Amino acid sequence: MIKTRSCGIDFGTSNSTAALPAENGQARLLPLEGDSVVLPSALFFSFEEGRVRYGREAVGSYVEGVEGRLMRALKSVLGSSTMNEKTMIRAQRWSFSEIIGLFLTQVKHRAEEAAGHELSQVVLGRPVHFVDNNPQADARAQDELEAIARASGFSEIAFQYEPIAAALDYERGVEGEELAAIIDLGGGTSDFAIVRVSPEGRNRADRRDDILASTGVHIGGTDFDRLLSLATVMRELGYGTPSRDPRRDLPNWAFFELATWHRINFLYAPQVEPRLRELRQDAARPELVERLMDIVDERLGHALAAAVEGVKIDLSETERARLRFALRGAPLDLEVERQAFEGAIGQAVSGVEGALEECRAQAGIEARDISSVFLTGGSASIPFVRDRLTALMPQARVVQGDVFGSVGTGLALDAARKFGAA
Repeated sequence: MIKTRSCGIDFGTSNSTAALPAENGQARLLPLEGDSVVLPSALFFSFEEGRVRYGREAVGSYVEGVEGRLMRALKSVLGSSTMNEKTMIRAQRWSFSEIIGLFLTQVKHRAEEAAGHELSQVVLGRPVHFVDNNPQADARAQDELEAIARASGFSEIAFQYEPIAAALDYERGVEGEELAAIIDLGGGTSDFAIVRVSPEGRNRADRRDDILASTGVHIGGTDFDRLLSLATVMRELGYGTPSRDPRRDLPNWAFFELATWHRINFLYAPQVEPRLRELRQDAARPELVERLMDIVDERLGHALAAAVEGVKIDLSETERARLRFALRGAPLDLEVERQAFEGAIGQAVSGVEGALEECRAQAGIEARDISSVFLTGGSASIPFVRDRLTALMPQARVVQGDVFGSVGTGLALDAARKFGAA
């Protein structure tokens, strides 16, 4: 077995993986939580125990009602102004760099335990654009992640676009040359590449001539969660309802914060409570805002977001799903139809389509030239999204990759190319 100091890490908005190069140009994903190779990108600061929990254990502690603070979707803050903010956790102010560093250090530690030796070299996955239409912020995001990785103990750090990593994973199984469209639909971004793959290509270290184009857009699964929440659940909390002045609706700031994974904790700041009281006083239906205040007071924001995410997942399999959520007063109980979900995310999916079409245009090819479409990422499981994108290349063969593992595997293959096999 190869004993290599290098690895690939896919630090995802929703889930993360780590993988090692293996013999014969292969790679293997490492177990990061029990037997699972997928670690949810979540941290829970347990006030009762004074320690930090990670992954499923973090989410489970929160759901069980352990006193503490849950953090999720942290990748989304890279390159944004939020990275300059600090958040209060118990009596300590934490920067987001420090919080992401805790998680990445834990991934490294667990990967080393599974590998049985130290890992000092890493290829980190990155979206084609951390931040849309802002090259300076995009470069800053990569610099931030590199600094965090170095502080976590990695001495040699390289980056690879996530769709290129997915292409390297797909290429392991091809039997002839193909022009492949790689579609990586993640939690925070959707990324694309047009890549020439072949059995011979697996042995070439320099693949620049085989990568025809790569693009991406900052739209992903957490955006679909947010849009579904605003279209359904938030309306039960007062979003889109009139104020006491019938000429205007209530301000929407609190609803947008509660519907956005990485913004939920900002509602728990002490200065927010008086603003929520003002919102209730301004509402034509104050009983709805009272529900919102109960959720914030009981620190149930992430639990509600998880319930909405569960409805989204259910609607990938069924035509309708039910959301039940207990509150101090009247519980939330509503049925959501798939058609309503698709209507809520339709405009966002059009943005994803546009980025895929831009990728094809940059490659200078026609849709009929693409022989295969390789899908990975959690949002590839949503039929509406998958069908809209694959319809752009109707003659291509559609291949479903490992939803959560393809990028991590490809990053490990890239690590062998960049750092050597041992």
